[in-house]
Amino acid sequence: MRHEDLFLNHELNNELIDKAYKEVNTHQETVKQDPYRLHYHIMPPVGLLNDPNGFVFFKGKYHLFYQWNPFATTHGPKFWGHLTSTNLINWEEQAIALAPGDWFDKNGCYSGSAVVHEDELYLFYTGNVRDEDGNRETYQCLATSRDGVNFEKRGPVIPLPSGYTAHFRDPKVWKNEECWFMIIGAQKENLSGSAVLYKSTNLLEWELLGPITQKNNFGYMWECPDLFSLNNKDVLLFSPQGIEPEGYKYWNIYQSGYMVGELDYSDVTFNHGTFEELDRGFDFYAPQTTIDGKNRRLLFGWMGVPEENEQDHPTIEYKWIHAMTLPRQLELVGEKVFQKPVDELTELRGNHTKKHHVIIKDSEKSFPDFAGNVKELTINIRKMMGQNFSVCFGKNTRVSFNVLEGLFSFQRKSFKNNTVEERHCTLKSLNSLRVFLDTSSIEIFVNGGEEVFTSRIFDDLSKDEVSIKTIGEVVIDMDKWDLLL
Repeated sequence: MRHEDLFLNHELNNELIDKAYKEVNTHQETVKQDPYRLHYHIMPPVGLLNDPNGFVFFKGKYHLFYQWNPFATTHGPKFWGHLTSTNLINWEEQAIALAPGDWFDKNGCYSGSAVVHEDELYLFYTGNVRDEDGNRETYQCLATSRDGVNFEKRGPVIPLPSGYTAHFRDPKVWKNEECWFMIIGAQKENLSGSAVLYKSTNLLEWELLGPITQKNNFGYMWECPDLFSLNNKDVLLFSPQGIEPEGYKYWNIYQSGYMVGELDYSDVTFNHGTFEELDRGFDFYAPQTTIDGKNRRLLFGWMGVPEENEQDHPTIEYKWIHAMTLPRQLELVGEKVFQKPVDELTELRGNHTKKHHVIIKDSEKSFPDFAGNVKELTINIRKMMGQNFSVCFGKNTRVSFNVLEGLFSFQRKSFKNNTVEERHCTLKSLNSLRVFLDTSSIEIFVNGGEEVFTSRIFDDLSKDEVSIKTIGEVVIDMDKWDLLL
């Protein structure tokens, strides 16, 4: 179908947008009153936020779009919310970029990506359509903008190919040499997950090249794929669904991770290593990356997981749910992806407290001057001799390292039933921790980003001291900054 033949129901779109802004105006004060609201993370003005979309650097600004249901704290018809920033820490809300309502996206403008071509911004997204019986249709769609604020829908550019179910979504586009490529998360008709590659010379007409990889029995759906290069190696990022727990791995209902290898564009083969989880915490999903003006590979993730106790979040009472992670820079060390908070985050630092060469031996020591719910904390370990080292943040949030087993653990109080729940990874040694706390979120960067634990925490906000307990002796340096926008 030619683009000029599409019927675009702009009147319906405008009506939905007006209703979305009415929700914001009605409930914005309620959101602000939540004691668990975040201070320096991106969160929705109202309703539900999920996947980061269209993360791109365009005309001197970072653009971050996000899946947004303004009408409820449950998943429903998705809009593309839109934020811009010059420094990755101060974000300005822009007009809604995409709203559902046209025949090809009437039940949701689902996730996608953005690229810049000839000084124009191209958004690629999945149009979700349901019939009266709930059967799904899916279209890969295009919208464009000259100014990065006002977008014109151009309609579908890719229909559903044969051999796949309608779970075919989340296009990510990039350029390699003189051609454009698109990777799409997919489910084959045999109900196995896959990632499908397309090629284009003009961003409008796309040639199906085929699936680039398929690990046998590795989940029933791969969401939000992203393929990029680090250190002359290709990294495939994706979020598989249907993976069973294996040792300390895959404990969330859905996972996010990567495989490192080499993509042969000519014969569409991806020779890769094993799948590795990108984040070990409770709340991380659907990450997306971009290259910025400093040639850094940057990442945002959704600080949440679909269908995992979402109905139990206490923020629902205040008309909002979920947030974005901090922006992170990716580096490849061997076959391991390291994540580091972007350097710009140091601009948030306010009052500084430090204690260097602290010795703790077979005891627990509290640090009341390191209290606070909105802070950055670093712990560098000069010496560790013993069996166990643990740090408690407040009443129920704790990390620990079992030296003998090489086991690093994160504990929080479940907001479903108030029990203690854990996530783990193995380490050869523990050298450093860099922790970002923001009222109801925690992001823990272990050993300079070798491992990361991202989680929402709904603890007693009045219990905000830091304490350290050891079996054996440790010598540490500690720094804390209050963080302020």
